[in-house]
Amino acid sequence: MVVETEIGHSQAVAVNSAAHRQLYAKRAPVHPKLVSGQFRLIKTAILILTLGVYYLTPFLRWNHGPGEPDQAVLVDFPGRKIYLFFIELWPQDVAYVSGLLILGALALFLSNALFGRVWCGFTCPQTVWTDLYITVERLIEGDRNARLRLDKAPWSADKITKKVIKHAIWLLIAAATGGALVMYFHDVRTLFPEVFLGTAPMGAYMFGALLTFTTYALAGTMREQVCTYMCPWPRIQAAMTDSEALQVTYKRDRGEPRGPHKRGQAWDNRGDCVDCTACVAACPMGIDIREGSQIECINCGLCVDACDEIMVKVERPKGLIAFDTDDNADRRQAGLAPRWRPIRARTLIYVAVMAVIAGLMGWSLLTRSSIDLNVLRDRNPTFVRLSDGSVRNAYTIRVLNKTNAARGFELRSEGLPLALDVVGGAVEPSGAIRFELEADGVRTLRVLARHAADGLPAGRAPVTFVVEAEDGAELAVKSIFVASEQRGP
Repeated sequence: MVVETEIGHSQAVAVNSAAHRQLYAKRAPVHPKLVSGQFRLIKTAILILTLGVYYLTPFLRWNHGPGEPDQAVLVDFPGRKIYLFFIELWPQDVAYVSGLLILGALALFLSNALFGRVWCGFTCPQTVWTDLYITVERLIEGDRNARLRLDKAPWSADKITKKVIKHAIWLLIAAATGGALVMYFHDVRTLFPEVFLGTAPMGAYMFGALLTFTTYALAGTMREQVCTYMCPWPRIQAAMTDSEALQVTYKRDRGEPRGPHKRGQAWDNRGDCVDCTACVAACPMGIDIREGSQIECINCGLCVDACDEIMVKVERPKGLIAFDTDDNADRRQAGLAPRWRPIRARTLIYVAVMAVIAGLMGWSLLTRSSIDLNVLRDRNPTFVRLSDGSVRNAYTIRVLNKTNAARGFELRSEGLPLALDVVGGAVEPSGAIRFELEADGVRTLRVLARHAADGLPAGRAPVTFVVEAEDGAELAVKSIFVASEQRGP
């Protein structure tokens, strides 16, 4: 009995161990074959455009005014500003950054509803840099078959030389990538020589090294594993994609049954797929699109180019693999003509919400004030009753000049007949507080507001503080004036 139990336990452990071993498979390097066609051309154009924008944008100049940095795009933490060409954003303008993020998310949802994971296949940074790394690898080690042979070959001087050159170029690209990102947060003309002289801020070296490592690791060594195991978007888009979104699709109704085909052979009772696996060889994810929709597929369209090339050679129509919808597969089986409906409820909602958010952001940017005003009333004591029966409230008022020129300002109150006084300053005969602010300057005022004994409001009363610049710009902020503990209606 004991022996049988021990044997049964051993068998169970063996079965469980085998099951656990099947959950992990050692990565087989994917060496995609170079193909030519419209999607390869689009990917190359996007690769050049996006990398050009990323690497060159920090070097663009823009006149932001005297005393301001002249870098067109700059996140200036010491100056507490973000420069985007003619737009300057302060910490108070964080809503615009949030709006841009929301617009980006909605644009991603819209592209998914129309074209599936087209973002992943063409413009995702992981895809772009991986494509660049594969291009370098192909230039040094050759196309797919040559790289496969090199991997299987024993180590030799030629193999070591090629591997060292490849990884050295990969590291240079990664270092340029990390350095370019840091330049979005520091002035390029200052930082660029400091990096090589060893006098740049430590944070620049740390973040540059971090992005250098991640670029090299993710695009150079992990590649398709990032998309398959690390990125959450494949799971999200799988839940968001409907049957009318265009996706790279193998038209099974046309391709099956598949099999080799010799020139001159009839095409009767068989499909157009000649089982050449050209689509598999071209796939940067290493999958077989003929097995149906898969979470690894990034909709890059390279298998479409590879298949079309074969179809031309065997004198069959292109499009055996193409961007198509699940709905069309059902329609073909039912004998109906294929269709694509880009305008439908989901896409209209995305476009409408994006238009509203973009419109509100644009209107807000065009009408935003060049002044920022913050009013904080003292809570302890809530108010002070003076010997003549008048009541005084104290306020801390902060004024920000959001322009690149010095300006004069006046601060006044509206809504209640208050007499203003400022600690350490003077008040104009008109009752307004006059002060100067330098370009991008901030002034904090300690303001005492007094209401005469006659006509005192009951409890709390609304009051408005208005700051007006000498050029006519003004901004009003509402607050309250407390005259007694009794609350008004």
